[in-house]
Amino acid sequence: MNLDDFFSSASEPGRESGFLVLLAFLISFTFIRTSARLMRSPKVPWWPGSVEAGGVHLHHLVWGISLLLVSGFAAFVSDLYSPWWQITSVAFGIGAGLTLDEFALWVYLRDVYWSTEGRDSIDAVIVVTLLAVLVLIGVQPLDLDQTGAVIGTFGAVVVMLALAAITFFKGRLLLGAISIFVPVVGLVGACRLAKPNSPWARWRYRGRRADRMERARARHERDTRLDALGVRIRDAIGGAPTPDDDKPAS
Repeated sequence: MNLDDFFSSASEPGRESGFLVLLAFLISFTFIRTSARLMRSPKVPWWPGSVEAGGVHLHHLVWGISLLLVSGFAAFVSDLYSPWWQITSVAFGIGAGLTLDEFALWVYLRDVYWSTEGRDSIDAVIVVTLLAVLVLIGVQPLDLDQTGAVIGTFGAVVVMLALAAITFFKGRLLLGAISIFVPVVGLVGACRLAKPNSPWARWRYRGRRADRMERARARHERDTRLDALGVRIRDAIGGAPTPDDDKPAS
């Protein structure tokens, strides 16, 4: 698809909705991450701090989930017309941005916003952005308009999603995203050794499989130089991690 085709089809509600969701997602993520970094910096004490109620910290994840629920429910139960479907799309994108900015909180069930584990949130945002862009330019893993074809290949779809999920849990986020569109990449990712800090390694590389954790750590050490550029990119987007004993609240 060339640019002329993209912009000519942007007037279609489906395509335009997707574009608005992605745009709102990126803007809200950029805003909330910038806000968190300003709160973290001692050079800008005038920036508003975290909101607390009754001693309980209210993460912006809460507001993100609330927006996702409200806008998603409205889109499902209503026949929206302009400008309401645009507003709903923007609200959904904002909710997604606020929610995925704290994706690591889903995984670790504790506040790791400024720790090394918190980089998982940045990875999640990059992967979601990549997937959204691919869908917007017309690259789809399935022909979503052909319901019968999807039902007929249900088994293949399940296998594809399972391979992608295993690849994601092994810490291979970019491979996992690509595997949704190129299933053979998911097969490769699912067979590869997991990264030592990934959920798969923590769950599976224990007991009799402890030797796999050692192999994963050894491979991770060898790949450190290759990962250095990715680390710098994530630090530039989300801020460098802080040691746990000096970690401010997000």
